Amino acid sequence: MNQFALLHITDSEYCFPVSENEIVIRLRTAKNDIERAYIIYESKYVIGNSQQKLQMKKELSGELYDYYSIRLKLEDTRLAYVFYLYDGKEYYYFSEDGATFTYDFTKGFYNFFQYPYINSADILKKEEWLSQASFYQIFIDRFCMADGNKDKNYINLKWGDIPNAKSFAGGDLKGIISKLEYIKSLGCDALYLTPIFKSPSNHKYDIVDYFEVDPNFGDETDLTNLVKELHNRGMKLVLDAVFNHVSELNDKFQDVISKGKESEYYDWFVIKGDYPYASPLNYEVFAGCTYMPKWNTSNVQVQDYLISIATYYIREFDIDGWRLDVSDEISHDFWRRFRKEIKAAKESAVIIGENWHNASNYLRGDQYDSIMNYAFTKAALDYFAYGQLDAQGMANKLNDILARNTDTVNDMMLNLLDSHDTDRFFSEVHEDRKKLKAALALLYLFPGAPSIFYGTECYTVGGYDPDCRRCMDFAKDKEDTLNDYIKQLADIRKKCSFQFSGTHIFASEDKKLFCLKRQGRNGDVMLYINESESIGKEKDIQVAPGDFRLFVCGGEVL
Repeated sequence: MNQFALLHITDSEYCFPVSENEIVIRLRTAKNDIERAYIIYESKYVIGNSQQKLQMKKELSGELYDYYSIRLKLEDTRLAYVFYLYDGKEYYYFSEDGATFTYDFTKGFYNFFQYPYINSADILKKEEWLSQASFYQIFIDRFCMADGNKDKNYINLKWGDIPNAKSFAGGDLKGIISKLEYIKSLGCDALYLTPIFKSPSNHKYDIVDYFEVDPNFGDETDLTNLVKELHNRGMKLVLDAVFNHVSELNDKFQDVISKGKESEYYDWFVIKGDYPYASPLNYEVFAGCTYMPKWNTSNVQVQDYLISIATYYIREFDIDGWRLDVSDEISHDFWRRFRKEIKAAKESAVIIGENWHNASNYLRGDQYDSIMNYAFTKAALDYFAYGQLDAQGMANKLNDILARNTDTVNDMMLNLLDSHDTDRFFSEVHEDRKKLKAALALLYLFPGAPSIFYGTECYTVGGYDPDCRRCMDFAKDKEDTLNDYIKQLADIRKKCSFQFSGTHIFASEDKKLFCLKRQGRNGDVMLYINESESIGKEKDIQVAPGDFRLFVCGGEVL
């Protein structure tokens, strides 16, 4: 047995409560190294005298490791446990002392694993609406313009022309309201909007005033109407919170420019000198953008200010959550305060971080609910677009990604193929419609909530920002779109009502088919994708090269 591969960490993605008397325990082993894994457990005050023993299930299998899991229902939540492993030759106990041939339970209080007590405040609640939602992301300036009374002098891009970084096309909140029935017809029941606040740019990530809707987009009445119309349709709204940085035109930073260290806001930013200077740059900024100074989110006054913004839009407009821009560059201390305040204002409000990498330390229940799952995005690109992963590699990669987080978090991840920050997925797969459809099937059936970027349904192309932010084409014939297909995928999700348990990702025996099995509350699905150059087979199912097949409740639908 490869003892170096064994890993278990208490109070982590390897050990987490899911209710006041249920806990999930996960163990990592070397891939294909263990034939059977058991957990031996009891109350920590009883285990010295008697124990219970249950076999664990190999739930995930990644590139280097297997992950065994079990869900325990406890009468006494003061849990103590060790693992009992069989490698085909020997049995081993695995405790805090490592792997041993024997184990003395009467002395176990020195070295058993334990979850001392399930406190209700430590249970990450799954926001059910998020786990079952289908998102539609909108870059507002390029989606739809319907405000006939606004000043249009700022518009410098003819609708449909290729944008540059300074282009303004005129999209607004009234335009979104006018298309809500269209969005709902795609099966989407949640919107994620890029920032709506007053800003000089088309993207609005350089915010001047957080408490004002940008006049190019509308006003507070338009936002009120948008939320009302969404909620009347059973739909949700998540706004974009830009709390890492701000525009240099913001009044707080302007005060520092004027007064330097004498400004009451000097410590609201990170400045190396008496005054902030853009050249040579002596203050922290977003990326290398001198016009977007970084907030000092370790400062309590800054925390108070930013949290007041977030709670204002929940209390005054009843929005349903926040996506957090550049969230991994902001202090953990801030996010812990942020979560408490947001959940107090609206318990069902969701908090979704923009972390492109492993964010498990933000997803313990004290900061975010989930993140934008760019690890899934990269895996999809490597498999469908770049040819870097075969079926086995794709199954390994997705299993490893799922192993990063708890089951609860996996159910709430915001999964995406592309966004305003990436090349269009359709362009990445060289405008191969079959690949896009297969990728969308995977997106909609993978644990978590799918998010499609506006225009995906009408085969919008585009390179990196700003080219990915092209104008929406509503004139395209419906027969030349994916509207009905996306609606079908959304309906399958809603009908089956998936949850993480019952997820199985693997490659076919011939290693040509990527296979995804999901078991939901009301139905199950089986997806087979063949990105190889020859026919793939799994049991009695064959899939042609470059094709995919989807079965729902045993019947083939795609």
